[in-house]
Amino acid sequence: MNTKRLNLGLVGYGKMGKMVEVILKKRSHNLLEPDQADIIIDFTHPDAALENIQKYGEMGKNIVMGTTGWYDKLPEVEKMVEEYQIGMLWAPNFSLGVNLFLQVVHEAAKRYLSYPEYKVAGIEWHHDQKKDAPSGTAIALQEAIEKPCEFASVRCGTIPGTHQILFDSEADLITLTHEARSREGFALGAVVAAEWLQDKKGLFTLKDTFS
Repeated sequence: MNTKRLNLGLVGYGKMGKMVEVILKKRSHNLLEPDQADIIIDFTHPDAALENIQKYGEMGKNIVMGTTGWYDKLPEVEKMVEEYQIGMLWAPNFSLGVNLFLQVVHEAAKRYLSYPEYKVAGIEWHHDQKKDAPSGTAIALQEAIEKPCEFASVRCGTIPGTHQILFDSEADLITLTHEARSREGFALGAVVAAEWLQDKKGLFTLKDTFS
């Protein structure tokens, strides 16, 4: 997929943004100011997401949206992407491992929850700087389970991200866990998403890159 050197813009220079910069340079892409870039990678704040998307759209820039916590505004975003004729790819989590984990949880839920003896719940842990709760990944896991699933959220210390799904019965407890060891996997996924998004128009999710 990485066959062309891209001109990428980066908005949001926290820990995640800094890791994205490392990865995009490692993959031989150019880091430019947003108004000079072809594709903008955004890891900012949920409250700024809609305004940022509109601003990038007005500039005619394709967008990889790594910011979470704005998904209730998805219909408005769809209209903006159509109006400005841009490409935008969003995901609650850009890690390959997490996206495979979603598939595993989906299959496990179908099997375990076909038995009334089993109930399901989830827990997610993140660093204390993460603003949205539950996390975008927790919401995606709830959707993958396709049944009511209570999710607890913990914000503490410097945890990159841990998500756990519990299938509980009187007889046993089954635990499925994804634990991020660093932000590198998320950053790599965002840059690979930008490589896929070049020259495309429309609204996409990370699932589209797998097909």
